Amino acid sequence: MFRPLELYIGTRYIRAKRRNHFISFISVVSMLGLVIGITALITVISVMNGFDGELRSRILGMVSQATVTGVADGMPSWHHAATVAERNPHVKAAVPYVERGSWIVGNAANAGALVRGILPDQEPRVADIGTKMIAGSLASLQPGSWGIVLGRDLALALGVNLGDKVVVYAPSVSVTPVGAFPRLRRFTVVGVFEAGMQEYDSGLAIINMHDAEKLYQMDGPTGIRLKLDDLFAASRVAAALQNELGPAYRAQGWMQEHANFFKAIAMEKIVMFIILSLIVAVAAFNLVSSLVMLVTDKQSDIAILRTLGATPRSIMGVFMIQGMLIGILGIVVGVVCGVALAINLPGIVDWIQNITGYQFLSESVYYINNVPSQLHWSDVGWISGMAFLFSLLATIYPAWRASRTQPAQALRYE
Repeated sequence: MFRPLELYIGTRYIRAKRRNHFISFISVVSMLGLVIGITALITVISVMNGFDGELRSRILGMVSQATVTGVADGMPSWHHAATVAERNPHVKAAVPYVERGSWIVGNAANAGALVRGILPDQEPRVADIGTKMIAGSLASLQPGSWGIVLGRDLALALGVNLGDKVVVYAPSVSVTPVGAFPRLRRFTVVGVFEAGMQEYDSGLAIINMHDAEKLYQMDGPTGIRLKLDDLFAASRVAAALQNELGPAYRAQGWMQEHANFFKAIAMEKIVMFIILSLIVAVAAFNLVSSLVMLVTDKQSDIAILRTLGATPRSIMGVFMIQGMLIGILGIVVGVVCGVALAINLPGIVDWIQNITGYQFLSESVYYINNVPSQLHWSDVGWISGMAFLFSLLATIYPAWRASRTQPAQALRYE
């Protein structure tokens, strides 16, 4: 034989004989448990990766990857801050902006919103809001035209369409010889965007930065928005800029601005991984029962092998190999099924929704109305390694029990 004795005997024991069909059935059930557990774990983790990625893309399409603002109202020497920021090798673009909370009066209602002043020709360098326009365009926000772009839900709440007028009230007053009057300006709706997140669709309005400076009586922008070459370097870049610019400025990354939100998603992913890992562990430890019954059934065979010179280590190896072969087969099938399901899950969900007419994620309730899936091969590797470890641990006790078999006692009644 050109293979080790333990491997040869272990593979022969997997094939059912006349006396152990039930034991083989239990082994198949154990393998199927691994398949189902691994498939479920890969699919769920991929869906959570999809939701995480979808939320990141939607948020980062509306906010900058990093910002530099002044500690006090306004921003001193913003040109200097922009120059310092652009010297950082991770910063690809630095664009100024103005941002203030305001009250907007429309045709049907009034609403509070965050008004952001931008430079339309520079905005694509730091954000992709231009790709989320469903009516009009950012190019219409020319200085002095007093145009405004509204979120879809905000426009619906105000009861306005393209070409309609809205009045924006600044959060301050103008003092005149005859008294104090609220500062306001009439704007023309020149565009509507839809980001897919309620926070922005119902609470954000965009105007030209120069118009914003006039409306709020500012001498410059409130901050600088940065575009980075690496999303996940935002915290490091912000810390470096903070040290270089000094205490008069505040530098923040997108993770800091939405830290609680993404920490909650990460924690949920970890909890789901632990819960589903327990399912895989239970399926793996089902191997214990099948191997214990097999050891009991093979007492006479073990005794004969011992009398022929097999060592306890060889006997232990036989049953560990058998258990591991069952576990590896379950892991391979589970990984194949899990990867296939994770890749095709969006299409499967859409097909079910078309057949049943029921939408799992209603657009009126959830930010994301589809089921995204993002397969990470690193997750597949971790899940496969964990299942392999569980299978290995499950074989130790039955194999050790087989190695302790005494030949004379096992053959006494044969």
